[in-house]
Formats: sequence, structure tokens, C-alpha cells
Amino acid sequence: MSEIYATDQEKLAVAIAEARRGADEGGIPIGAALFDGEGRLLGSGHNRRVQDDDASMHAETDAFRNAGRQRSYRNATMVTTLSPCWYCSGLVRQFGIGRLVVGEDRSFFGGQDWVAEHGTELVVLEDEGLIEMMGAFIRDNPEVWNEDIGEDDTAPD
Repeated sequence: MSEIYATDQEKLAVAIAEARRGADEGGIPIGAALFDGEGRLLGSGHNRRVQDDDASMHAETDAFRNAGRQRSYRNATMVTTLSPCWYCSGLVRQFGIGRLVVGEDRSFFGGQDWVAEHGTELVVLEDEGLIEMMGAFIRDNPEVWNEDIGEDDTAPD
């Protein structure tokens, strides 16, 4: 029988462990996990853009792929350590994921409100440890961070 993650904090802990794994691999410290309606973990993952040299391998994408094919996502919960970018917000919207839990949205604010406007329940936890972790990463790795969020600092003014 699979473990049940009953609270948003328990679910977030899975995503945080993934974010740390990504940082330990030399990547961007963002993690995510997808849970079914009962709180069973379907799949988890972390941002692997640097490690895999793959611009599409965001944390939510990795967790979604690792969850495998599901008949429906309506009762699923996507938990992510950071507000999802527009790409990952599109994934949540496209597959009708019913609930989105965001660890923090101070370091980056993506498309979470857009997802909520289209029926996904949104919970933002503002975890101080995640805010500190992302703040340090952004400060220490501005080029990698800007690449991840699609900011092109090489474009002419």
C-alpha cells in the first residue's frame, strides 16, 4: 500500500527534497511532486535543465513525466517549490490538474493566478526556507536563472 501524504506540508516536503537533489546535482533548486486525490505520490522530479541540457525539463514537467499516464488529473495535486512559470502553468491547465500548491512565489511569480482563474484550486505556502534557498541561487547564478525564466539579457535594447 502506498504512503498517504495527508497535508500540504507533507506534500511540499517531497518537492523540497527534489529541489535539494537538483541543487546537489549542480542544477536549479526547484522541485515538484504530483499526488492523486487520496494523497498518494504519483511522481516527483526536479528542474533538470542544466543537468540534461534540456530547456523543457522543468520540475513540474519532470514530476508529470515520472507520474506516468493517468486517466484524469482532475483530483490530482501538483506541488511545486516555486510559482510555476507560464510553461508549467500551461501543463497544469492543459491536463486539468485540480489543485496547485506553491511553496513560495516571492522569488518568482509565474502563471499561478491564470491557472486559478480557470478552476484550479491554488494554495500558496510562502515557506521561508524556500524563499532563502531561491534567493541565494538567484543571487549567485543570475545567468542560469535568467535563462530558466526566459529572460534574454543578450537582446539589444
